[in-house]
Amino acid sequence: NPVVVTNFPSTATTRMCQLVLGCTIIALVAHSADYSANYGTFCMFVWCFCFAVTLVVFTLDITRLHSCMPISWDNFTVAFAMLATLMYITASVVYPVYFLQTDEEDYEVQIYRIVVTVFSSICVFPYGVEVFLTRAKPGTVVGYMATVSGLLKVVQSFVACIIFGALDNDSEYTQHVALQYCIVVYSLCFSITVIVVVLTVSGRTSALRFPFDRFVVVYTFFAVILYLSTALVWPIFSFDKKYGTTTRPEDCPRGQCPWDSKLVVAVFTNVNLVLYFIDVVYSQRIRFVSNSAV
Repeated sequence: NPVVVTNFPSTATTRMCQLVLGCTIIALVAHSADYSANYGTFCMFVWCFCFAVTLVVFTLDITRLHSCMPISWDNFTVAFAMLATLMYITASVVYPVYFLQTDEEDYEVQIYRIVVTVFSSICVFPYGVEVFLTRAKPGTVVGYMATVSGLLKVVQSFVACIIFGALDNDSEYTQHVALQYCIVVYSLCFSITVIVVVLTVSGRTSALRFPFDRFVVVYTFFAVILYLSTALVWPIFSFDKKYGTTTRPEDCPRGQCPWDSKLVVAVFTNVNLVLYFIDVVYSQRIRFVSNSAV
């Protein structure tokens, strides 16, 4: 019987690179680089999680079994590639900060940790390349998550997780009602953004009784307004002399300083504000071909 020979997909090449690098990192850390404490456990989770999901994606894609999955495959793969890129960037920053110490006596362990940091940094690029290859091109019909707006939803959710992590690290947000209002804003925007991503990846947007595209644009606009208010309120009630301290206390321990946590929240609040504003702008350029996001 005649057969059709197709080209080897470029995404398969990038995923093989992701698997090789991920497996190497996990082996090095497990062998001698160490991953103790919360930050080390987080980094190890990132590497194992990304490796495991990439292996599943690669297997299902090569065997074409992804057609049996009750999800929008293209939306899922590009969303995961974007998430993995952000997670690897974070791990590549966190790991050397807490594990590459100048006073480390074991020279061999330091070499392993340096190699892990290098390989982790390199692994950012294969995931980034996959996002670049599968992103939406002008005039093409693609899944919503492949658009700039869809990718920004993943970034916004990830930045919100960073904010929640800082809030959990003794940020003293219970001292003022205004700061608690900020928590409500962070939680509300994060929840709705995640719901948008989940609905899109699951391919359930067509089941909604309202236009998904209009909902996304309206929600993103209100998210900008809400984040703008928190970008003003949080610094005032955290660093103003009337409510807090303008400079970092000298006796504040590294990694457990409320002032540092407040600063992280303030910085990433503004980051998410910019991301939501860009999202609103790019949302105007998207034209949905149906009531679904796919």
